[in-house]
Amino acid sequence: MSQAAENGEAGRGPDAITEQARSAEQAAPRQRKVGIAGLIETPRGVANVEAIAQAGGRLYALVFGGGHVVLPLLQASVVPPGWVMNDAFLAGYGAAQAVPGPLFTFAAYLGTVMGPKPNGWLGGVICVVAIFLPSFLLLVGVLPFWDTLRRRPGVQSALLGVNAAVVGLLLAALYKPVWTSAIFGPADFAIGILAFLLLAFWAVPPWLVVIFGAVAATVVSGIPMLNG
Repeated sequence: MSQAAENGEAGRGPDAITEQARSAEQAAPRQRKVGIAGLIETPRGVANVEAIAQAGGRLYALVFGGGHVVLPLLQASVVPPGWVMNDAFLAGYGAAQAVPGPLFTFAAYLGTVMGPKPNGWLGGVICVVAIFLPSFLLLVGVLPFWDTLRRRPGVQSALLGVNAAVVGLLLAALYKPVWTSAIFGPADFAIGILAFLLLAFWAVPPWLVVIFGAVAATVVSGIPMLNG
């Protein structure tokens, strides 16, 4: 049988053998693409990566005042396109408040739970890089000139104006999406006020306040009189 195979190989001629080798070379990349298809699927997956990176870079390149400032913009970027459901967005935001670290790590959660691929761990990594990279680049670009810039009266006045604008953005983030998605009646309002008092006046750890809010909302939802 081995001799017959050799004869058949020889009978096909060099052109046929070359064509077979070319087909094998073309098939190899396709096989590699199939191997990573679960992570990035064809051109649509690449387009999703670009869209995610552009959204994260656009939002966080101009962050001033913390992650809460861009919360409404972040929701507008991931919820309307259907990448993340609004309930999942708010649940992740609440969980991010309960754990230590910057709110920007919320991006890792969003990348992980996104519906379109790439999601999972790869989506989380892409979102984290897209979130943190602009600030690193901005720091590297501005740091050599910062000592000179911060002494200029015009820059100091601009920073004062930015600080005032951040207060307005934080109030906007409190109203939407937090207030509009969580306060539906007097009972919800009472839970929110009590949670604020626990944080502001009794210095209760945030993770305990999050647990309190979840338990209290669950109890309230089971009492029809309070939901009327």
